[in-house]
Amino acid sequence: MPKKIFKKYMPDPEKLKKQKSLQFLGDRLHEPNLWHLNRRSVSLAFAVGLFAAWIPTPGQMAIAAVAAFYFRANLPISVALVWITNPITMPAMFYFAYYIGVLLLGGDTPGADFEFNLESILSSLGDIGAPFLLGCLVLGIVSSLLGYFGISLYWRYNVSKQWRNRKR
Repeated sequence: MPKKIFKKYMPDPEKLKKQKSLQFLGDRLHEPNLWHLNRRSVSLAFAVGLFAAWIPTPGQMAIAAVAAFYFRANLPISVALVWITNPITMPAMFYFAYYIGVLLLGGDTPGADFEFNLESILSSLGDIGAPFLLGCLVLGIVSSLLGYFGISLYWRYNVSKQWRNRKR
């Protein structure tokens, strides 16, 4: 069951609730779905975390945490999924987002004479900004939906499989 897989890597909620740095959240920190592993909270956590991973800002983990509180999704999974965009994967992911944005806007991709360095990127920021942000938004929505429905279906499949095994 997926619950066993997720539970293996989850931090202890009681230890997190006692952290002094998190006390400003008050009773909201004791919301059961923020810590429980059920189909709804884990599916929502995948949706929140995958969407936040495509937001090109330094505060992705904070955005994922706030969204997890708002949607009552599993907090640790939401925040952990943001790390899909790490320094190794970020260039490829964000170039793909830019490419998707260019395709959707019908523009031209940079030519062979484009140099990939900070100076050329900053000088063409006005040209690449709109396609990049549109691509990030579209890929965030798509990956969020795929994550939500994928985990939900996976969870249902495993539960029905366990029921079939119990019948035997």
